[in-house]
Amino acid sequence: MKKIFKNVPSIIDANEEHIRETIHHDESAISFYRNSIHKKDNAIIAMARDHIQKFIMLISVSENGIIGKFSGEQIGDDGVYAKKCPLNANNAEVLRELFPWTAPVSLRNRKTTIGCGDRLGLASPGHIAAVKEYDVTPVLAQQSMRELTLTGRTYRNVVDDAAFLVYQCGYKDGYGADGDHLKKISDIDVALSAGMPMITLDLSEVMLAAAGDWSDSEIETAFNSLPQDVISRIKKTYFDKTFDIGALTIKIDVPTAKRCAVMYVKAMDFAAEVHEHLKEKRGKEFDLEISIDETTSPTLPEHHLFIVKELLYRKVVFTSLAPRFIGEFQKGIDYIGNLNEFSKQFAVHAEIAKACGNYKVSIHSGSDKFMVFPTIGKMTDMRLHLKTAGTSWLEAVRVIAEKDPVLYRVMHTCALNHLDEVIKLYHITSDMSKIPAIDSLYDEDLPKLMEMNEARQLLHITYGPILRDPAIRPLFFAALHAHEKYYYEKLKYHFEKHLSLLGAIKK
Repeated sequence: MKKIFKNVPSIIDANEEHIRETIHHDESAISFYRNSIHKKDNAIIAMARDHIQKFIMLISVSENGIIGKFSGEQIGDDGVYAKKCPLNANNAEVLRELFPWTAPVSLRNRKTTIGCGDRLGLASPGHIAAVKEYDVTPVLAQQSMRELTLTGRTYRNVVDDAAFLVYQCGYKDGYGADGDHLKKISDIDVALSAGMPMITLDLSEVMLAAAGDWSDSEIETAFNSLPQDVISRIKKTYFDKTFDIGALTIKIDVPTAKRCAVMYVKAMDFAAEVHEHLKEKRGKEFDLEISIDETTSPTLPEHHLFIVKELLYRKVVFTSLAPRFIGEFQKGIDYIGNLNEFSKQFAVHAEIAKACGNYKVSIHSGSDKFMVFPTIGKMTDMRLHLKTAGTSWLEAVRVIAEKDPVLYRVMHTCALNHLDEVIKLYHITSDMSKIPAIDSLYDEDLPKLMEMNEARQLLHITYGPILRDPAIRPLFFAALHAHEKYYYEKLKYHFEKHLSLLGAIKK
């Protein structure tokens, strides 16, 4: 640090670019992230790293002012003050106060958004490197309650990690944060209090999806038990009505209208309650996504239209909606199903979205669905939200397989040992018996497992037990710290593949 301290008096008054060029290369034990080097009042603030960890480094010729806002270990001598500050909640809050562009914002006016689920709090620089090349906006902080439980994180951790990494990259184009698949207002409040502007409302527990398979007589009984004013409105609005939806015509007959009312009216009332709650908490600065994809059957066009019209009737402002599409959108692998039939049905969903509010069609479990990306991008005119999660974790696993094969073998064994307990949480159909015995593979064969559907899904769904293992966890994070740049490169390449196949416009 002595070289840095020696130079500070001569560069503290220079512009940021000169400081970056001067201070960036001066120290071998501690390296600064060049784009993070900023000057604020009397201090230089930068993200830095040594061989063990990352931290914020503050350097100033004064011990007063901004340097006092951050918590950390004060070091330095000869009239130069420095503070090595951990990446904790207090310092994240100060960072957002000083540099507002490090805080997530509403993306309701952004046309194309991509959810970059980062289960590790490490991946954002790779995501940013990819999205900077295209006309898209990232949702860098995105986690479900299930993911928080399995990783041992909190929404505050997720938002803070994103803020530090945005600062590390000097990324000022705006990003989102998504409390994913939330079902209760109490959980929504936790996400909101952490600063998350986007809420993905999972309606699976309030909509009556089972009624999709009920007999006509059962539907009749349930429909007649609804409040009389609701029955009257449904009859007037939907019974044997034909709707012109762009170039399409969709008719809702009487049985379909009754079935939709039984399945969705209660859920729409809850969506309206959540919408009012979000307005009270954040005014207009929120993004509400409606998720109806957590069902066993695809969303029929008539049902999609009914849901949207009911949301609009309740004056619910929603940014995106996630139907359940035909075929299989399984975790971490490509689309399974008939591509022609997918295109035919997806065209209807896209047309409904354009004609009924021009909201974004949201694609859940969107990681690695390369076969259908061109259709999705073209038919939505890129007005879409693509939600990914496990694919960034799998790229980290790929790095471990390439760079630390001994550790990968331990992770792989852990995954197999915990498969039975976690497979209940995810819908996958891979035959895990096809995965070759790990002891039969040479080290150079291990990365190839990340090209095999069965191995990808095995490692995808077992991230929780792997990250909770006290013997694996420190070795895993140490390995990714050592190979950080390589991880970013893998992520950039992988996400550029997603975006280019979608048809995103390159800047």
